[in-house]
Amino acid sequence: MPLLSEIHYNPCIAYFQQVNKTDEIWLEQQEHYVKQSYRNRCYVLTAQGVKDLTIPVKKGNRKTVITEIEIDYDQKWLNTHWRTIKSGYGSAPYFTYYSDYLQQILEQRVPTLFGLNETLLQFYLKSLQIRKPIQYTKEYTTLYPNGVQDLRNQIHPKRKSAILDVKPYQQVFGKQFAPNLSIIDLLFSQGPAAKNYL
Repeated sequence: MPLLSEIHYNPCIAYFQQVNKTDEIWLEQQEHYVKQSYRNRCYVLTAQGVKDLTIPVKKGNRKTVITEIEIDYDQKWLNTHWRTIKSGYGSAPYFTYYSDYLQQILEQRVPTLFGLNETLLQFYLKSLQIRKPIQYTKEYTTLYPNGVQDLRNQIHPKRKSAILDVKPYQQVFGKQFAPNLSIIDLLFSQGPAAKNYL
């Protein structure tokens, strides 16, 4: 069964749990941009607790198609994101194994949000050794027929995900497990075993 979803920034664990179960990935590229969603934000764990990393965008209103949303590099978010990731995961067991690749992607300064998220998704799929064909929507359709798992807007930072299978693993900080963070947390903590967790 294909999985249909919008594309996220450093997607959360619930997203990859669903991706791991599906036959192929359908990325929604005809939708309009939605603010305050995983499209331009992710959550990571730091010594101060869970931290929200958000990419500023230019002219991010509801009438702009997602593929046309440009990242605002005039704001200093890139340094902040990388510093936060490095301070949060620098001591994680697999940080040195993946960090150079992740830093290179971020420093490419991909002009569009969709383009950056697509590059990151390919990196994570390869790192997790998940091989799934990827298709892109040709038009926006509100309802898809049975046989397509439509997860558009179902995985959202303001809603608790009903599809998340919470299984604690060793995290860098905190005595209490923080569920459904960015895949960064799982990958840097578990390395090659991350796929088995999913």
